[in-house]
Amino acid sequence: MRIVMFGYQTWGHRTLQALLDSEHEVALVVTHPKSDHAYEKIWADSVADLAAQHGAEVVLRNRPDDELTARLREIQPDLIVANNWRTWIPPEIFTLPRHGTLNVHDSLLPAYAGFSPLIWALINGEKEVGVTAHMMNDELDAGPIVLQRAVEVGPRDTATDLFHKTVDLINPLVTEAVALIASGRTDWTPQDRTKASFFHKRSMEDSRIDWTWPAEDIDRLVRAQSDPYPNAFTFHKGERIRLLRASVSKARYGGTPGRIFIPEGDGVVITAGANARYGQNPGLVIERLRTEDGIEHAATDYFQKMGGYLTPHP
Repeated sequence: MRIVMFGYQTWGHRTLQALLDSEHEVALVVTHPKSDHAYEKIWADSVADLAAQHGAEVVLRNRPDDELTARLREIQPDLIVANNWRTWIPPEIFTLPRHGTLNVHDSLLPAYAGFSPLIWALINGEKEVGVTAHMMNDELDAGPIVLQRAVEVGPRDTATDLFHKTVDLINPLVTEAVALIASGRTDWTPQDRTKASFFHKRSMEDSRIDWTWPAEDIDRLVRAQSDPYPNAFTFHKGERIRLLRASVSKARYGGTPGRIFIPEGDGVVITAGANARYGQNPGLVIERLRTEDGIEHAATDYFQKMGGYLTPHP
């Protein structure tokens, strides 16, 4: 088959490598220009560089345009394969190949369509994450499923851990899915749209800690935003501090959310939860943090005295 690939960052890089390793021809590679967006500088293996190393034609676009559409019509691909393409692919493109367009998405669709699915899934306490290969249709991440693979979320996994677990699924998943399409199979599994959820791109605001959340939820937020992602943050005496490592306290603590309460284990307990006043909730144990000057601190060194509050704003 003649295949055109749309993709970006490490997800696209792994997808392109699978296609280059296959028996099929990679006729064109479409990728985005480099970006300064915080989340797009992470896991930024270059699709363009990999394509160039193998002599494949490369087109850089933020979004498809008439010139690209005309080039695709000249190529007449049998299949388009997309992974981590960040803008809309219109019907005149995704319906152009005779086999349609295969999209690879790093969630267990129909849940967590859209952006940053691993981070959202970890924050929400999901037990599994994974990768789905599905045929593209008019609705984002909603087409029938060709293949899907899942991995377990460990009790202390970070978003980085989940990235590595799922990105390793891409090459074998793409290889198998493309082989199924080449064989003439079309009996794919429709998505149950009653179970669909769709998430927006993450921004710095999404890393701001709300101390009325339960400690378990804040702990997952800290792990979801651990390095190299923009860290979960809060303010102490008007200065932003970023949480690098935290855990849920063993004891239960009562009071006002955000209170710098008491040392426990390797850290300092912060009272958490909307109903913390009843004293029935665990707190969040901050273990390591980073101040605005970039210096990392053990929480027990940083918080020399108990008392006072961590706040969402200065």
